[in-house]
Amino acid sequence: MSELKIGVVGTGAIGRTHIERINHKLQGGRVIACADARLEFCKPAADQYGLKAFETGEEMIAAPEVEAVICTTGDPWHEQYVMAAVKAGKPVFCEKPLSPTPEACKRIVDAEMAAGKHLVQVGFMRRFDPGYLQLKKLIDSGKYGSPLMLHCAHRNYDDGGVGFTTNMPVENSMIHEIDVLRWLIGENYTRAEVVFPRTSRNACEGLKDPQIMYLTTESGIRIDVESFIFSHYGYDIKCEVVCEEGTLNLPEPANAMIRSGDARITPICHDWSERFPEAYNIEFQQWINATKEGRVDGPSAWDGYLAQLTAAAASQSRDEQHPVDIHMPETPGFYR
Repeated sequence: MSELKIGVVGTGAIGRTHIERINHKLQGGRVIACADARLEFCKPAADQYGLKAFETGEEMIAAPEVEAVICTTGDPWHEQYVMAAVKAGKPVFCEKPLSPTPEACKRIVDAEMAAGKHLVQVGFMRRFDPGYLQLKKLIDSGKYGSPLMLHCAHRNYDDGGVGFTTNMPVENSMIHEIDVLRWLIGENYTRAEVVFPRTSRNACEGLKDPQIMYLTTESGIRIDVESFIFSHYGYDIKCEVVCEEGTLNLPEPANAMIRSGDARITPICHDWSERFPEAYNIEFQQWINATKEGRVDGPSAWDGYLAQLTAAAASQSRDEQHPVDIHMPETPGFYR
């Protein structure tokens, strides 16, 4: 089969890493076009990778030579370009979140159902990480009984950056746990709560850091997720599933142990690009393969909608400092 011809809207850091990945590491697809609201970002990317530059995302999406779309813009513009792709009848991969609000996600869901064809995949790449896939297989085996509790952490090194705000840990970091944990245990959430431990002296101004999110599922599984933006020691993702007859732990990245200076040292990843490159490669290879066969195999627009409903409840809890119930709608037949 011929290569899938892809257009990327949003040529910042994540957009460029995906262009590099698809054009130089993966098979069956090729990025041929790009667009960005800021031409000073778009033109250098087009020149670097030999792409056709378009002045607007809508113009690129409508171009007949573009067969599929990747959206890596800032979050507030996801709905605009995903909707343009759906209206054009073109498959679209949208980085997380699908959109910053549940209402916008629901509009995308409604548009996709009206189109009558599955077109949208959301970039929750942890579902493709080999470690999480191992956990999923072990849980689904039933060998260790039902999950009772999950203890998780999402810690970032951060290089002393500024601009983080108190709302970002839920909406930009823990949104990954919201999706992947629902997928792991196969249950929706019924309640969310966010609490503040003592704030680290390293947190930038305007950020309460760390934070802890508590989630309750339909069967009563209790989940705690620690988010620590300014952990100052590395990028560390943890997940322990406590079952009736055993505990299951997310594997650590396979970093070689170093013996030096009277110490045994196992390096920790510095950021997401070091921790999840294999997950991204698997995710995009599977998206290319499925798209060429007219399928969406990964997280759907409906998954993106439910994740944002949960994030909205967690954000309300964070702001009002009390638990918030989550009322999940029934899954439409289109997404079953």
